[in-house]
Amino acid sequence: MASLQSLPLFSASHSSKTSTTNASLHIPKLPNLRISAPKLPKTSTPSVKMIEQLCLNQPILNVIPTESPLKSQLHAILEAVADRVEMHNNICQQRDNWNSLFLNSINMITLTASALAASAPAVGSLGAPLLALKVSSALLFSAATGMLVMVNKIQPSQLAEEQRNAARLFKQLQTQIQSLILDGAPTQVDVDSAMKKVLAIDKAYPLPLLGAMLEKFPKTVEPASWWPNSSENYESQTKNGNTHFDGKQGRDSNGWSVELEAEMREVVEIVKSKDAEDYVRLGNLVLKVNKTLAITGPVLTGIAALSSAFVGDWSSAGMAVAAVAGSLAAAVNALEHGGQIGMVFEMYRNSAGFFGLLEESIRGTLGEKEWEKRENGEVFERKVALKLGRSLSQLRQLATKSAAAREEGFSMDEFASKLF
Repeated sequence: MASLQSLPLFSASHSSKTSTTNASLHIPKLPNLRISAPKLPKTSTPSVKMIEQLCLNQPILNVIPTESPLKSQLHAILEAVADRVEMHNNICQQRDNWNSLFLNSINMITLTASALAASAPAVGSLGAPLLALKVSSALLFSAATGMLVMVNKIQPSQLAEEQRNAARLFKQLQTQIQSLILDGAPTQVDVDSAMKKVLAIDKAYPLPLLGAMLEKFPKTVEPASWWPNSSENYESQTKNGNTHFDGKQGRDSNGWSVELEAEMREVVEIVKSKDAEDYVRLGNLVLKVNKTLAITGPVLTGIAALSSAFVGDWSSAGMAVAAVAGSLAAAVNALEHGGQIGMVFEMYRNSAGFFGLLEESIRGTLGEKEWEKRENGEVFERKVALKLGRSLSQLRQLATKSAAAREEGFSMDEFASKLF
């Protein structure tokens, strides 16, 4: 009973505690707060425009700056020049291989034929068939003769040297065109000049053999010419001498002075009378040697081929002639193509052309009467000194010696170039 009577008290106390707890846990509602972020202004940067236009599949206009037509033309020429450098390098390697392979093959054929001709009488005395040895020797000598005529006609070592020079000149032109593009202000004259230089090098060093190959045995040596013909007229400059100087130009102007012009004229005279003339003389000498060797080799193998047909018939005379002529032919072939006489001739011809280009460059610069329109004199003088392998002081001393020798009436013994 006591427990039953206590239940209402427990429930009452429990309910009072619950209500108290609920009251303590009741949280009043907070008012609704609206936070609005400020709207960012739309930017008109190129990146936003590009994204909007891409999303709308619209072409992008006035975003990427377009290249000038002149630069585009120079880029096209530059690609062609780079391709020519690769072509000439590849063909140079091919023709250099020709020289080595033909040299070794012809000498092996010639020496084998000589050995057969020399051993034919001894082998025939042992009862072996002599006819087979005679025919084999004659055929080998005939094949060597035909190959020698062909190889001496095309001169592979000279062809390889032509391609080496062409690759070097195209690399120089490639650097010049790249400089024009980087400068940022090429003119139509620059584009036309670059095009003319490409065509001039193509003409000076042709790639094909049939119909376009340079003459390997000309009557006289003509210096190589790989630059466009200059349209400037130097006659008035040569005749008038220093008459274009005036008082205004008495001092240095654009790096030029009367003394520098006199120095350049002395350098031109030395280059023309000493260096260029000497390389033409050496080229003619090598040309004569090459002609003699080119004729002698096939003649000797031809004699050996005829003599091998009479091996064993006229005692030992046919054998001796065939063996000796074949051995001499191998020696001549080794001297001509192993020594690369054609390459030496081409080297002298190009050296003479180099001095001709230097002379024309100096005369062309001096032909411009207004000093301000020329290339800077100090830069030009340094370029000339570097091309001749001299320092500036050595170049000035050379011009002083030349002027003194001219006044005293005797010629200079010193050459202008120390480079080659």
